[in-house]
Amino acid sequence: MLSFLVCYGSSEGQTAKVADRIVETLAKRGHDATAVDASERPSDLAIDDVDAILVGASVHAGRHQSSVRKFVTSNRDVLAAEPTAFFQVSLSSADEKHERQAQAAGYVDEFVEDTGWHPDRIGLFGGALRYSEYGFLKRLVMKQIARRTMPDVDTSSDVEFTDWDEVEAFAADVAAFVEGRLGVTPPASDARDEE
Repeated sequence: MLSFLVCYGSSEGQTAKVADRIVETLAKRGHDATAVDASERPSDLAIDDVDAILVGASVHAGRHQSSVRKFVTSNRDVLAAEPTAFFQVSLSSADEKHERQAQAAGYVDEFVEDTGWHPDRIGLFGGALRYSEYGFLKRLVMKQIARRTMPDVDTSSDVEFTDWDEVEAFAADVAAFVEGRLGVTPPASDARDEE
């Protein structure tokens, strides 16, 4: 059994949901996984005691959470020595248009360049629009953005764009990569789950 830390930043909760699904997928594979919000990370959390680290962030106004940037830059040496992955949650990833997909990839490139961290695996996932949780002004702005960039989307209710099968496939790929890199055979419970 391997230990995984999933450290994330979430402004409206969707990245936290993705982190939780990754933890569930890793646990089903027989590993110990813990999700920690980067903005609430305990000061005594010893990240060099885990076998692998996943970092996740959402994109708002073209930027990732500052708590995630701080976590990565202050732990860059540990991240360089461990198997790692980065996942990003954004509306750009939800749009199938090439230019929006390129924009989502550009956010990752900028994050990598700014932090100097080069994760082993990268996942890009669609986010969510939670109109029911926004204040009046933000709801108005987000509806205008959605109408302009995703005209087929219903703006009268909350919308989730995350492809949960993709999230689980990403977590399984990261687990297989870490198992291979560290020379660990997946626990026997994983084989029973596949039958």
